[in-house]
Amino acid sequence: MCTVCGCGQPDGTNAHAGSGDAHVHEQSHVHSHSHDHHHHYGNDAAGLSVSGFTQTRLLEIEQSILSRNDNDAEHNRHRFHQQHTLALNLMSSPGAGKTTLLVATVQALKERRPVGVIEGDQQTRNDAQRIEACGVPAVQINTGRGCHLDAHMVGHALDDLALKENGVVFIENVGNLVCPAAFDLGEHAKVVILSVTEGDDKPLKYPDMFAAADVLILSKTDLLSYVDFDADAAVERARRINANLDVVRVSAKTGEGMDEWLHWIEATGTRWRTQSAAESTVVIDA
Repeated sequence: MCTVCGCGQPDGTNAHAGSGDAHVHEQSHVHSHSHDHHHHYGNDAAGLSVSGFTQTRLLEIEQSILSRNDNDAEHNRHRFHQQHTLALNLMSSPGAGKTTLLVATVQALKERRPVGVIEGDQQTRNDAQRIEACGVPAVQINTGRGCHLDAHMVGHALDDLALKENGVVFIENVGNLVCPAAFDLGEHAKVVILSVTEGDDKPLKYPDMFAAADVLILSKTDLLSYVDFDADAAVERARRINANLDVVRVSAKTGEGMDEWLHWIEATGTRWRTQSAAESTVVIDA
């Protein structure tokens, strides 16, 4: 994960686009989070990686990164709790159709409840502009060379998003089936999107992502008759990794499966809010 690719190194810097200072807010709400990369390739005869770190030291760095991220994630989760806002983390390979699905989703959902979007990409705010064109607020995070969002980045984006009561926040992660699976953003559910234009063996190739997910969206189903993709096999392989995985088959282009997907969102929000209210009652009674 990121102690290998280097984007999560503790000496990385987070700065907003167009400024030399950390976390200076720009009018465009583009947040740039660049991290210096240190690649580690194997071990030498002394048991050291090429960079000089032992495997034990790499593990310590990884644990430190994740520990700090978990603390930030809990802070985000508290903010969502305070606003009764459902947060969903959308993850996939590049080109799986996350943004297209998100556009169709927010267009349908915005009439029912407040919706906000946090967009993660290495560069540009193209996806944020697509969301804003739907009349929905969006904050773009540009990670530079970083391959995933972390809870710290999301926390700063939330400062600009202005959460409203009983809403839904979608976090579109950087296109990557590896690192995003390991980073808690404070979300209530992880959504993995697998398009039919990819291989139906992806769940077996990237098991951590499918093990971490709460729901699998099979996207671009309108193309099934044109591609060599076995949807049933993909679902079976995903559930071999995660037996509790919900599955929704969707075409954002034709609308197939969109009602089921929207129902899943509403049901997840209702379940979380009911559970949250019950836990709050227990705390008060105690």
